[in-house]
Amino acid sequence: MATDGARELEGHEIVVVGASAGGVEALRRLISEVPADFPGTIFVVLHLPTNAHSFLPKILERAGALPVHHAIDGAVPDRGAVYVAPPDVHLLLKRSGMQLQRGPTENGHRPAVDPLFRSAAEAFGSSVVGIVLSGVLDDGTNGLLSISSRGGLTAAQSPDDALYPSMPKSAIDNVPIDIVAPADEIGRALTRLAHHRTPGRDTEPGAVADYTERALEGNGALEMEGRPSRFTCPDCGGSLWDADPEESGKFRCRVGHSWTTLGLLEQQALTLEHALWTALRALSERADLARRMRDHAARAQHGYGERLFERQLEEYEAQADIVRQVLRKPEPLAYASEEQLDAVFVTAGVEAVEGPEEQPAPP
Repeated sequence: MATDGARELEGHEIVVVGASAGGVEALRRLISEVPADFPGTIFVVLHLPTNAHSFLPKILERAGALPVHHAIDGAVPDRGAVYVAPPDVHLLLKRSGMQLQRGPTENGHRPAVDPLFRSAAEAFGSSVVGIVLSGVLDDGTNGLLSISSRGGLTAAQSPDDALYPSMPKSAIDNVPIDIVAPADEIGRALTRLAHHRTPGRDTEPGAVADYTERALEGNGALEMEGRPSRFTCPDCGGSLWDADPEESGKFRCRVGHSWTTLGLLEQQALTLEHALWTALRALSERADLARRMRDHAARAQHGYGERLFERQLEEYEAQADIVRQVLRKPEPLAYASEEQLDAVFVTAGVEAVEGPEEQPAPP
């Protein structure tokens, strides 16, 4: 695709795909159904740990007929190719090419799905197809809204086809979705969509409030609008503000960290668990110290001191037992361990999450 080729697009030839937990298998199935003569370009974000080394391009290239590459900052993408966001950078689309940026995390992720979707909507308007695949929480929903509001097409994996249905289900519940289908059927439909422009939806590209870029510009670029919420950012401790109307249901701090309501709730659960383990450690240490002081008082035949430290020991042990009981209870919204599942396979170069024929990709 030439640098100015976006103005000559006749169909929906910019395809952006977002996935999280369960996304490796969904992406393989989607890409496997896209033919070698596909006229558009596909851009993929899979949530990964920031320190991962991703084999996802090798995995997807072996699954289908298209060449697959990690995106390169400033490069102009080719038609008939797939570009994957590298770990620890957001992938953004501009009319001049791809842009990689190590901006603030969104829902704790970098790369994140929503920055890719928003930038595609701003740069290419109704030429975009946005697709949300398997994943937990609600990432991708706000980005799909941006695509839909600018005339692009939207698709979501059928929840009963997804290993983790939360992300596609959130999109279906909150966005006008054009296609809901299994991942492989969406892949088969992409060529048809690339040649088809929906009547009445030829919306021009338009500005999207994108704090991912503005966060690093300085000069007050992130002066917050609206009103502050009563919550603090789990990443930096700053005040969270209700996002602008186009990102309904999102919170954002002054330096650009972004959270959906579900993402914030999950991160608060993890923060609470960390605090509880810290409290348990502190109480256990205090109980051990009180035990030593009690025994020392007993050896010195100091009856008052022995009784005092015995009462403190009983109090600390009772408080520690309360914390242990809380930690034993499962936290239904703590998805962090599940969300790392695909990252393990991508980092290791394994082609599928399930199945006896999994083989590691070559290094």
